[in-house]
Parts: sequence; C-alpha cells; structure tokens
Amino acid sequence: MAETVTQQCNGCTGEKRLGARYMIRSIPLLSALTAGLLLSACGETKSSAPAGSWQAEMGKIRVAVRNDEADPDNVARWTGYREHLKDITGLDVETFEASDYNGVIQAISSGQVDIATMGGGSYANVDAQVGSKVRPFLTIRQAEGGLGYYSALIVKADSSYRTLDELKGKSIAYVDFNSTSGYIFPRDTLLKQGYDPEKHFAKAIMAGGASQALLAVVNGRVDAAMTTVSAGTPETGFAAGSHITLARSGMINAGDVRIIWTAGPIANSPYVIRTDRPQAFQDVIRGAFAMLPYEKPQVWDDMGQALGNDFAPVSRDNYTDIIAIRDREIKARRKGGGGK
Repeated sequence: MAETVTQQCNGCTGEKRLGARYMIRSIPLLSALTAGLLLSACGETKSSAPAGSWQAEMGKIRVAVRNDEADPDNVARWTGYREHLKDITGLDVETFEASDYNGVIQAISSGQVDIATMGGGSYANVDAQVGSKVRPFLTIRQAEGGLGYYSALIVKADSSYRTLDELKGKSIAYVDFNSTSGYIFPRDTLLKQGYDPEKHFAKAIMAGGASQALLAVVNGRVDAAMTTVSAGTPETGFAAGSHITLARSGMINAGDVRIIWTAGPIANSPYVIRTDRPQAFQDVIRGAFAMLPYEKPQVWDDMGQALGNDFAPVSRDNYTDIIAIRDREIKARRKGGGGK
C-alpha cells in the first residue's frame, strides 16, 4: 500500500505519494527518503522576523501528524493549531500529515520537523533512535483528570466470541508495529495474562490503522481487532474510541462491533519537540499549547476537543513503561518469537 503525505501551510498545499508502506526492518534506508519527500511538496517560506531572534533562526514551524481519514475533526483540529501558533509566534506553520506511523517517526527523528504528535509506542521508537534530541512535553488531559486510554479487543457484535479463550486459533488485526494500543501494549498484557499472541491466534495481519483494523472485522476479513478506546473505564464503559469515530463518520454502525477485552490504562499520546531547537522556541510553544483551551475555548471546541479537556505536562518518565515494553517486543521479534 502506498503512503500519502499531505503538506498544509499558510498559502500552500501539496501532496506527495511515497513508495511502498514501510516495514519495520527497512527503517534505516527509507528514513532519509521519507524526510526528504515530506518536506519537498511546498516551497520555502521566508521569515520577516528581526535578525538574531529565535523566530529568524526557526524561519517557520513544521509539525508532523498522522492523518486519520475516518476522523472528521482532523482537518479542523490542525487548521486551529496552525492559526493559533501563528498568532502567538508570528511564524508560518506547516503540517505534514502522514498516513503511516513511520512517516511521523522518521520526520521528527531526522529533524525535518520541529514538533510531532504520536502514540507512546511511536515515541519509544523515536527515543531508541535519537534519545534526548526529542522529548515529550504535553499531552491531552481529559475533563475528569485522566491521562490515559485503553486498548480494546473488538469482535463483530453478532459473533459468538465473548472471551479471549474463544478466540484461540482465530484471526486478529493489529494496527501497526508502532501502535501503542493497537499492538505494543496489548500484546505485552496478553503475555502477562498467560496468552502468547503468536500461538493463541492462528493468523495476524497489520491493518495500517485503527479504522482499517475495525473494518477488517466488520467486513469478515478477521475475527477480532485491537483498537483504541477512551473517556471511560472497562467498568463504566467508554465514550470515545476508534469504533465510535467510525460510526459517527457513517463507515460502520455503532452496533456492528463489541468489546470483549481491554488493556490499560496507557499514558495518553504525547506532543513531542526537538530539543535542539532554540530554548525560547520550546518555551513559547509549550505555553502556546497550554493556553489554548482557556484563551480560545471556541477554537478548542472547533478542533474537536471535549468540554473540560486541557493539556498536562509530561516528560520521558511518563513513557518509560512503554519504552521497556517496546524494547522487549523488539528483542522477542528478533529472536523469532512473540514471548518475552
């Protein structure tokens, strides 16, 4: 499957088709290609900032995000971010929307963008590549104060499956090797509960996204899928999730799927920043994001954020468990097995 990276900025748009979807073993060669293509779709923007200022040094702000075509708020969300950050900094803001997890990972790791949003598992990949050159700085805090979400195992609502044991020998769709809730975290939890994913499921596919994984279930391609749910707990139920987003977009009916198992909570996805950028830039960006829910509540709402949500500070310490889990997963895969 080919990957599309769309660049959006003040006064220009561009779209670039990349080559075959990245496999985890081909990261070194393709990372440089990804970075170059990500940034080739739009011309350079000249800054009118005073000479010697951090604005002049930066020239513009570049942000990498993973696009989700099933999320109707995605375009509005990043339009709002771009306009807000330009208001605060005076710099043009470009967003690079990659359909592949690895596109965002390589863009921030190679330094071709300044800021990125990604799951904890993707950040663990970045941390393994460049360490302290990239750091988490903020995450979304839910109105009730929660900083986490869950992985969910979903089946068709009219299927007979109600437990993990009943899925023995069946097929499953994961999201991506770098997906926190769609691969890394739930597999580790399964192992801790005595289930070896490599042996428990007869067939596993990488769907490439949560929406694709869910559609694989609904269309009968697989028996179950790992995906994301939030705004709740296993005991209270969840008010948000990939299946709810798909239902709101009309791609599935809300009653088409059913949750039979969850893992979590998982630390909410971080906003990460290059630490080799000017310190003044890092400080201003942190403040600009943090003020948004309070100073511009209408923009916050237009960006699809729930009432009462805001930002909370985070650091590498919030993701050390995901980093360790990913490290164990990589080592196990290199040995040819799914266990620890």
